[in-house]
Amino acid sequence: MTHSTEAEITPPPSRRIVLLVTLGAVVAALVILFAGILPAEYNRDPTGLGRLTGIAKLWAPGQQVVAANAGAAGAPVSRSYPTPYRSDVIEIPLKPDEDPERGNELEYKVHLEKGGSYVYSWEVAEITNPEEFYTEFHGHTAEAGKTMTVAEYRKATGSSDNGILTAPFAGVHGWYFQNQSLKPVIVRLKLSGFYTLIPDGQPGNETGLHAKAVAF
Repeated sequence: MTHSTEAEITPPPSRRIVLLVTLGAVVAALVILFAGILPAEYNRDPTGLGRLTGIAKLWAPGQQVVAANAGAAGAPVSRSYPTPYRSDVIEIPLKPDEDPERGNELEYKVHLEKGGSYVYSWEVAEITNPEEFYTEFHGHTAEAGKTMTVAEYRKATGSSDNGILTAPFAGVHGWYFQNQSLKPVIVRLKLSGFYTLIPDGQPGNETGLHAKAVAF
C-alpha cells in the first residue's frame, strides 16, 4: 500500500467564482437596502417591495388618540350642521360722529345655534385714525320673556378685525359699530359659516341691513 508524503493542495477559486460571489453579495445587500431598510427606517420604497411584503408598515410612527370634544364652549372640534355652509358680504354705512340721529352707531348680528360657528373679517377703509372707530363684539339670547344671557368677546378700537366665533349658546352674535370720526364711513363685513340671517327689524338687525350672498 502506497502513501503520499506530500500534503494535498486545494487550488484557489477561479476569478470567475470570486466575481460571482461578490456580485451575489452586492445584489443581496441592495435587496436588503431597498426592500427592507429604506421602507422600514426612512419611509422610502422605490421598488415597491416594502409595501408588498408589509415591511413599510414598520416605519409608521406611534399614535396617541386625543378626545375630540374639547373645542370652544364645550363643542366638538368636528361636527356636522343641518344647514348648508354660506358666505355673505354686508356693507354698513355710518354717519359722522355727533350725528343728531345717532346714525354713527349701529348693531349687526346673525343667529347661531349653540356650537355653531362663523369666520369673519371686517374693515373700514375710510378711517385714517384707527382710534376713531370703536367696536364691541358680543352675543346674547333673544327669547321673549326670559332673562337675557350675554357673552362679551371683544371691546376695542381699530379699523379692522379678523377671526372665528363658536357660539357658547343659541342666540344672536355680532357687533356694535361706532364711528367716532368726522366723516361718513362704510364697514365692509364678510361672514362665512353656519348661521342664519336675521330678518329686518328683529333684534340684531333692527335697521334692516341686507346681506349680499357670495357664490362659492
